[in-house]
Amino acid sequence: MLALRSLLFNIFFYLFTLTLMVVGCPLLLLPRHVGWPIVPFWAHVNLWVLKHLVGMKVEVRGRENIPEGGFIVAAKHQSALETFALIPEFRDPTYILKRELRYIPLFGWYTMRMKQIPVDRGKRSVALAAMTEKAREAVAEGRQILIFPEGTRRPAGAEPHYKYGVAHLYRQIGCPVLPVALNTGIFWPRRGFYRYPGKVVFEILPPIEPGLGLEAFASTLTERVETVSDRLIEETAAAYPDLPVLDRVAERWRERGRMLRRN
Repeated sequence: MLALRSLLFNIFFYLFTLTLMVVGCPLLLLPRHVGWPIVPFWAHVNLWVLKHLVGMKVEVRGRENIPEGGFIVAAKHQSALETFALIPEFRDPTYILKRELRYIPLFGWYTMRMKQIPVDRGKRSVALAAMTEKAREAVAEGRQILIFPEGTRRPAGAEPHYKYGVAHLYRQIGCPVLPVALNTGIFWPRRGFYRYPGKVVFEILPPIEPGLGLEAFASTLTERVETVSDRLIEETAAAYPDLPVLDRVAERWRERGRMLRRN
């Protein structure tokens, strides 16, 4: 049954995404604010199907920590789930994403029309300057910049590997950074086929206000996100001790000198 539900969701996810992009093509000719509602609609539908077909429920904690106006959202990245599940939580978000995604037919057109921020990872200093300028414009417009500081998906429980980009934006733009911890990789494993039932948690933490030095900011962000993400893994292991992904998480934690406790 798990395999069938996972298969059905995966088929639905890609077919629905493709269908919506095709049907919504006329919106690409309209101002961005007119076409934008199709994006949170896409996210809401996928979350609804996840809940009712797979049994994967999403809980968001800490909404009271979301500030007004423009700021940076720095989220842990364990699966594809957070790439759409976080969208409805913010008024006018924009992602920082690799430039190559703009070349994908239909999908790339939407990223351009919705003013997502591309980064050319092959041109470091030039790319960083261009990304910073676009991000500064977005914050000035009152938008929320969603960035995954590790740059790519990391397996649940793996050693963290935060990159320089988010610290650079924090220093250059001078706006709050909102950390987000999560446990998505246990229910939607990186590069995995199965979608497991249970409670996924996104925990929005208090913002890191401007003014810290680079090292202080980097260590503060890492400590907050990793501490809470590890707590969420422990919480999940206690509630769902038989999830197969937890065996791999336990192995990673043993390599880090930690022990994963289950009921």
